[in-house]
Amino acid sequence: MKTNEPTLNLDLVFDALGSAHRREIISLLGLQPVSISDLALQRNLSLQAIHKHVNLLVEAGMVTRKKSGRVTFLTLNRASMREIQDWVTKFQAHWDGGTETLENYAQTVEFKKRLKKEKGKR
Repeated sequence: MKTNEPTLNLDLVFDALGSAHRREIISLLGLQPVSISDLALQRNLSLQAIHKHVNLLVEAGMVTRKKSGRVTFLTLNRASMREIQDWVTKFQAHWDGGTETLENYAQTVEFKKRLKKEKGKR
């Protein structure tokens, strides 16, 4: 990622991805741009409901709106998907450690408890 590119607000991104409807919208937009009205028909949702979902995705930086005449099309911000992937990839080394990482954490917590007890006895 270039340093002059804006970064995503990950709180907004993960909040946006917390809904199955919004994840489905992201999946559909990964194939091609879709108009808001077509999206409402495909998802069997009201325009009002679609607009609420779309607004969260736009605010998170994952989707952009483009107006063509009277029709508003939604497109996936592919750069945002790469940024999310990069963020998740940073933690892969920790996750690949599996139980060893959990065991180290448990040992650290237990060690801190013992130190606290010993200080309390003094």
